Amino acid sequence: MALTGRAVLLAALGTLPVGLWEPSWTGILAVNAPLALACACDAALAAPVRRLGLARSGDTSVRLGETADVTLTVTNPSGRLLRARLRDAWPPSSWEPGTEVAASRHRLTVPSGERRRLTTRLRPTRRGDRQADRVTIRSYGPLGLFSRQGSHQVPWTVRVLPPFTSRKHLPSKLARLRELDGRTSVLTRGEGTEFDSLREYVPGDDTRSIDWRATARQTTVAVRTWRPERDRHILLVLDTGRTSAGRVGDAPRLDASMDAALLLAALASRAGDRVDLLAYDRRVRALVQGRSAGDVLPSLVNAMATLEPELVETDARGLTATALRTAPRRSLIVLLTSLDAAPIEEGLLPVLSGLTHRHTVLVASVADPHIARMATARGSAEAVYEAAAAAQAQTERHRTAEQLQRHGVTVVDAIPDNLAPALADAYLALKAAGRL
Repeated sequence: MALTGRAVLLAALGTLPVGLWEPSWTGILAVNAPLALACACDAALAAPVRRLGLARSGDTSVRLGETADVTLTVTNPSGRLLRARLRDAWPPSSWEPGTEVAASRHRLTVPSGERRRLTTRLRPTRRGDRQADRVTIRSYGPLGLFSRQGSHQVPWTVRVLPPFTSRKHLPSKLARLRELDGRTSVLTRGEGTEFDSLREYVPGDDTRSIDWRATARQTTVAVRTWRPERDRHILLVLDTGRTSAGRVGDAPRLDASMDAALLLAALASRAGDRVDLLAYDRRVRALVQGRSAGDVLPSLVNAMATLEPELVETDARGLTATALRTAPRRSLIVLLTSLDAAPIEEGLLPVLSGLTHRHTVLVASVADPHIARMATARGSAEAVYEAAAAAQAQTERHRTAEQLQRHGVTVVDAIPDNLAPALADAYLALKAAGRL
């Protein structure tokens, strides 16, 4: 229970006539006794807080950057009118900075035996699970002089999913995939292409594509058409070690890697390939296997939502062994990791042959656009030194990529905005060449 500002103001105003006309205990009692009686009556008429019934409903998941509405239903079983202020507390990252007060506080009036619904609109700024904290209610009497206050635990969890901003590139990549599906054997010739159908010969077609048996059974010349391989296995491996915690722009490298992985998964599932996910540093952080084409993307998004970079060195030997167990048959392994020289040369290169011997390996890495800007800086001695440092960093990165390529690894190195489409293009190129 607590006095309100109105009661304090009335008490302060009452001291003025007491101080002017009757500065004594008698004057103080004459003013404050009626006020105390009014406060007591007001507290007695305020609706009890502990007996209120509260329940939640609404959104249970939301993409990062979008809004989620969580509804709180307040039921008043008492015989008094509820006049209250309510605070629906959530973690600070549930709102953009500066908007928490307006979004989490509500006024409500609930007559006896009725219920009201309040909507709290969340706009999370970080991935992961956001769990509701206490609901604090302050109930006022009809005079607004005294209040009752109490808290209720009303559990609710909203999972904040990766934003998948690269989905804007999906239509263009699907158009290219359909173009690959429609090519003739002349354009998609190579080991691994699959027979698609027969069609009538058109001048200019490669004569080696003529199906003489089918031609003998009909009056026109028939040629075979081919399509890229389907039902291939793709394993997306997210390195969640310390290098993934480095921030590039406004987000960690891990977030850009996840966005690229989601675009590739969406494209590959539309192409008829099977997609699995492994997140690893020194142990398995997430594993998604055996999902159907329609369920793979929601499963990946849900698994990635709670992933956070771990400030430990990635165990490359353990990562390789786990990837081999997860993909026992020949697959395309897409490793999203850093191209820093030390982790690659000391960790990945010594065990890379175990992967490349059995699988096609593609390494994708997030480049820092700030380094590219530094490399072009001029105009002062400080800028020249920065440009020299950036050039050295780029040279080391290119040398690391060349070492991987000499082991038969395809390397994709791009800034965050370009990594997802570049990785999708590399996948389509491998598919067109029949290397999956």
